[in-house]
This record gives sequence, C-alpha cells and structure tokens, in this order.
Amino acid sequence: MKNLAQLRQHKHLLIAAALLAFAACTACFCGYVRSFAHGERTPQPTAEQRAYLSDCLDAAYPAKRRNILRALPYGTNPAVLDIAAESAILIDTANGCVLYEKNADEAIPPASIAKLFVMYIAFQEIAAGRVSLDDVVPLPENSWAVNLPRDASLMFLGQGQTVTLRELMRGLAVASGNDAAIAVATYLSGSVKDFVARMNDEAQQLGLRYTHFVEPSGYSEDNVTTARELAAFARVYVNRYPQSLTDFHSVPEISYPLEANLAPWMKDRGDSMAVTQRNTNVLLHTLDGCDGLKTGFIYESGFNIALTARRDGMRYLSVTMRGPGRTTREGNQFRERDGRTLMEWAFASFADYIPLEHIQPSYPLAVTGAKGRFTRLEPAWTTPISVPHVTGETPHDAAAQVTATVVLPTHIFGGTRAGEAYGKIEYKLGDLVLETVPLVSDRTVARAGLWGRFWGTLASAFMH
Repeated sequence: MKNLAQLRQHKHLLIAAALLAFAACTACFCGYVRSFAHGERTPQPTAEQRAYLSDCLDAAYPAKRRNILRALPYGTNPAVLDIAAESAILIDTANGCVLYEKNADEAIPPASIAKLFVMYIAFQEIAAGRVSLDDVVPLPENSWAVNLPRDASLMFLGQGQTVTLRELMRGLAVASGNDAAIAVATYLSGSVKDFVARMNDEAQQLGLRYTHFVEPSGYSEDNVTTARELAAFARVYVNRYPQSLTDFHSVPEISYPLEANLAPWMKDRGDSMAVTQRNTNVLLHTLDGCDGLKTGFIYESGFNIALTARRDGMRYLSVTMRGPGRTTREGNQFRERDGRTLMEWAFASFADYIPLEHIQPSYPLAVTGAKGRFTRLEPAWTTPISVPHVTGETPHDAAAQVTATVVLPTHIFGGTRAGEAYGKIEYKLGDLVLETVPLVSDRTVARAGLWGRFWGTLASAFMH
C-alpha cells in the first residue's frame, strides 16, 4: 500500500511538473508570438542597406525610377490641341509624365535652346566649387561680338571688357548671346572644342540618344535634338538648379556693357555704350506663373521654345519646335499662342497628388521563420501623381478625392529580400486606378534554420 501511495504521489508530481513545463512553454511561446507585435521598434536601414535597396529598385523599376520621362500610369484619351509647331511635348516636372505630345521624336536643331546646356554645365562647376558666379571671366578673341556673324544673337562682348560669370549667365538667358556662350565654354573647359565634348558627354549621361552638339551657342544647324529629349533635359535642369529660374531665366531685360564693364580706354563713355535687350521669352510677361525657360531660332529649326510655368505648387514644362513664322513677330506670335495653349490646358486638366502627404514612409512588418523578426516595407517610388480633372470644379478638387489603399500581409514567412514586393498601395480616383505602387522590403532578412522555421510556422498560425 505504501508503494502504491508513493507511486500515486510521484504520478501527481510528474503531472504537476508537466503542467508547469507546459505552462512555462506556453508562456514562452506567447511571449515569442507577442514579440512580433513591436514592429515600430525596428531600426531604420543603415546607409549601406539604403544604397543597396536603391540599386535594387532602380534595376527592378527602371521606367518609374530611372527614366526622366514616362507615360501617365493610367489610360487617357489623347488631347486634341491646336498646336502650330510641327513638334511639341508637355510634361509634369514633378514626375516626368508626358501629358501631351506631337511628333516629339523628330530630329530638329535646338537653335539657342542649346545654351541651356552651357548654363547646366556652369551650374555643375559652381556646385563643385571649381568656379564662382563672381569670377571675372577672360574674354577670348573669338568671343568678341565684332568677330561673330552679324545675324547672331549677341550680348556685345568686346576687347578689354571686365565681365563676371554671373553677367555672362544673364547674357545667355536673357539676350541669348552667342558671344557669351563662347566665353563661358572657353572659361570652363579651356576651349570651345573641349566644352562641346563635355556637352555631348552630359547628354549621353542623361540618356539623350539623339542629342548632339557641334558648337555651344546653337547657331549651327548641325546641332540636333528632339522635343522629347529637350524636355527630359530641361526637367533635370530646373529640378536640379531651380535658382536658375529666379536668378536668370525670368529676368526681364539686360543692359550691357555698362561703364564697369568697359575697357580702361573706354571708361569715359560711361553707360552710353550699353545696349538694353528684353528677354526673348515674351510669355514671361503674358502667361501667369511663367518663369522660363529659353527660346531659339535659326532658319533650319524654325521658332523653338522651352517653356515652364508654376502655379499653386505645380510646374509644367513644354517644348515646341519648328514653329511657323515668316517674320520674328509672326514667329513669336505662334510661339506665344502654342505655349499658352499647352500651359493653360495643363493647369486646367491636371493637379498633383503628393503621396507622402497621405501615407507612411514605411510600414513595419513581422517576419517569421527568419533570423530577424521584422522588416520595413516602403513604396518603391513616391513621386507625385498627375491627377486628371474628371471630377469636381477644379483639378485640385479631383486630387483631394484620391484615396490610397495600403494592402499588407499579416506577416512574411521565411525571410525577405531587399527590394522584393510584399504589398502594394493602390491610388484611386473613384473607380479609376491612377497608380499601383509595390511595397518592398527595405532589407534582406535571412531564412532561419529548420528549428527556427518550425517555431516560425507555429507563430504564423497565431498571426492570421
């Protein structure tokens, strides 16, 4: 009887121990499962992880992330606009979406719009600290106005003059001076030939396959580009160097040379030598929000213009080439009409929706069966969306009605790969899907071993 009682006592102790062990394991497992509920504590990716993710996304979504221009992400009926120019394109500078185009890939000389490339390279040199806008620029003999063709656009540079890079940039933007282009090119690269090589190299780096220069001013008909490639370049230019618009391209007029610019032997003439020239972009004075960009004309190209305007935080950019006109006055009239038509249509037809004003920059998510417990999912791109004016009284009314639906799994099993999509954000205006953006892991989380995957499988069962 005593042995039987002892056996019963041992049995009860074993049961109690088993229950305690089970309770402990359950508590540990519950704690393990609860540990997946603190995704907000997930550290931000390191600089190395961020760089790797960017490379992965560039490779996976080149049209969205690397292309300067792209089609609208939703279908539309092409606009029917009365544009006199043979070639035209209109884009939203916030995202590079093409809103309208007409023969945009026709090869045409850019004429003086080529000077934008001169200014772009000058801004690069300034940003690198190699030159300053206040530098006094020596004037080589081939930049003197007297040595250039009589029909060339001129700033009226001359022998012995003192002129800064800032003044030359205004001469490029406002007076469209071919002499200023030669002076800047020589100052930055040592020779016009070397500078033209730099222009072509910059065009190649931007992916402009059909743009080629033989000289920097745009005077030669052997310079060539397309409306699409000019728009792509101009978008990069105004987004990277927005100060160019306020400091140079929207300046209404320039007077040169003033007394301070004259050669010592001409100082006694004071400002009497100055020639005042109005900005060749007449839309600066007639189009609301216009602050650039550059006109161009040679007989082989017709009347060209790269135009930009900003209203209510939105900026659009158009390029028209081979504009008609038998005289400068007539050409300017067509150029102004085309530019106004494109810009007014853009501002009346679209408004930008800014995703980061409505969504989180990233979404923590549990990862089971892996060597790490969390990742962060973030949008593969967050560029603004051009919202069509299909509802409401204004385009802004339409943009205000856009909804962003975030679709996420409860968790991810077995690890993640940086840049791989595990969710999505769907932007809609009513029933119209404007864009669907993948939510991608911002880091790689390695897969766990067999034992880790076992526990991960059990945890996953309690996370649905």
